[in-house]
Amino acid sequence: MTRKSLAILLAAALAPVTAQPALAPTRSGFDLKRPEIVSFVNEVAARDPLKRKAVLRLLAKAQPQPKIIELITRPAEKVTPWWEYHDRFLTEERIAQGAQFWAEHRESLERISAARGVPPEYLIAIIGVETRYGRMTGRYRVLDALATLAFDYPPRHEYFRGELEQFMLLATEDKLNPLTTTGSYAGAMGAPQFMPSTYRRYAIDDNTDKKRDLWGDWDDIIASVANYLQEHGWEAGGPVLAEARLDPDPTFQIDPHKLDLNETVDSLNAHGVKIDTALPGDTPAVLIYAEQQDGPAYRVGFKNFYVITRYNGSARYAMSVHDLARAIVQRVHGAQP
Repeated sequence: MTRKSLAILLAAALAPVTAQPALAPTRSGFDLKRPEIVSFVNEVAARDPLKRKAVLRLLAKAQPQPKIIELITRPAEKVTPWWEYHDRFLTEERIAQGAQFWAEHRESLERISAARGVPPEYLIAIIGVETRYGRMTGRYRVLDALATLAFDYPPRHEYFRGELEQFMLLATEDKLNPLTTTGSYAGAMGAPQFMPSTYRRYAIDDNTDKKRDLWGDWDDIIASVANYLQEHGWEAGGPVLAEARLDPDPTFQIDPHKLDLNETVDSLNAHGVKIDTALPGDTPAVLIYAEQQDGPAYRVGFKNFYVITRYNGSARYAMSVHDLARAIVQRVHGAQP
């Protein structure tokens, strides 16, 4: 598609809905003369097949959302203790819904799992943790969320300005209405909660309709999650987590923000970490703090655990996905894998 036709498509989607001039800011909107917004518009217009006026017209319709700033400063996966975070996602309802999801989409799950090497239970668990199997995909306009974080949240403004730009491109390419598309407070979209850059790069059209739909097309949704995990290095048949315990006087300090596989089974053992595994000693690993209400507890993550943290950079998130996956497969097959 040419630059001109792309611009025409976006401009049509962003046509003003009232007689108000297209570029006139509303009382509750963003001030389009702010230097950082002017700079953003100029950079996007110079870099992408988007007209400057079309970008301004879209930003003129964005509404700041102060609640989003409050939410992003206290994400649950960073402030909630593990035992509470675990209990939030490992409910009887979510496990039962996961088993039902497997029954309803068995053919697609088995086909996609075989092609991508990712077990069905992990595909189901990610969708279950993210949106309760598509039931809760977010109520914020993606435009508002990304603009708020791009221009009113200095700690990560560069990242969210990039995602705002990606959303504009995605809206044009996939014919999404940028004024009605909703998502999370961070701008994540659809049943798998893909950010715009992730959507553009990893979302897949898994059938013949020639459209990537992460809200209503379950073949596309399941295949896109599997593609994301595969592209980030998922090892077919590989381990995810193992339980561990520490000697009374271990020579190891846990950094809760450290997720890289900088240790091995042998090196952790040498530090006094006893791992419930028969894996080779040179298997890359990371020690994880999984605190319980009655005291400390520990687990060890492997390559596939690290891959899950590429979806969400939190050990608590990845542990919840793993534990939900195991609970679902036990419910479906009646035994632990």
